Amino acid sequence: MEEQLDEKIESLSSISDLSKLAEYKKQIVDLVTKKAEIAGDASPKGSYLRELREERRQYESQLNSGTEFIKAPKSGIVSYKVDGLETVLTTTDFSTLSKNYLESLNLKTGKTIATNEECGKIIDNFSCYIATVLNSENAKQAKIGDKVKIRLSNNVEIDAKITYLIQENEDEVLIVLQINNQTNELINYRKISFDFIWWKHSGLKVPNDAIVEQDNLKYVVRNRAGYLSKILIKVKKQNDNYAIIDNYSTEELKELGYSSKQINAFKKITIYDEIVINPNLEKID
Repeated sequence: MEEQLDEKIESLSSISDLSKLAEYKKQIVDLVTKKAEIAGDASPKGSYLRELREERRQYESQLNSGTEFIKAPKSGIVSYKVDGLETVLTTTDFSTLSKNYLESLNLKTGKTIATNEECGKIIDNFSCYIATVLNSENAKQAKIGDKVKIRLSNNVEIDAKITYLIQENEDEVLIVLQINNQTNELINYRKISFDFIWWKHSGLKVPNDAIVEQDNLKYVVRNRAGYLSKILIKVKKQNDNYAIIDNYSTEELKELGYSSKQINAFKKITIYDEIVINPNLEKID
């Protein structure tokens, strides 16, 4: 046993697989327990170690006598977060879901599922599913298999995949997302609040009315102490109301055909700059 323990402990430093580490941990605990049992049985009668061994056997006997063994039909993780909706909100058929049906469940946002002392459930995978109803243009154009992100109330952003969608009416779409991260946190709730992220770009957010086009290039007009400047900008992403913009890099400006002298003379847009809505480029130098 000593040799086996030394071998297992020495092997731990070279293992990075979590499942393998968990297996080795169980084997080490089993070996230490067996070693303790042998030491206890070999101790002389009346010794403190022998008394502890006998006391342990009595506790184990009491524990086992009041234990009910239930064999699950499948393997997995046992969870006691049971609220009675397990047979209603299933992952086998999403076609039964609708906005009215979900609202009829009268679930409270952020309410934790209580731990049930009478029954449990087997979780056989590490995925969970979130159904939501959206009315954005992105939602109407979405397809099964699209990958998006959601931001939880704790500001953690996680990846999600659309596994089901159906048009509820002219304005709304019901979408079911598959989540493979943060599931240990999400399974504590039936209803949560979150932000749906269709795309993500960093830059400056400006209204579309502030952007004008000239010779296939986009500009904004900056007002600094009454002096108006036309500033070339790169539109990174745009929807019906606003755009995310940024300045061109030197390399990008060279690709557009500008000389080094012209590039050095370019003005740049920065955060907190005041820009003009519906500007007239003809009146600006």
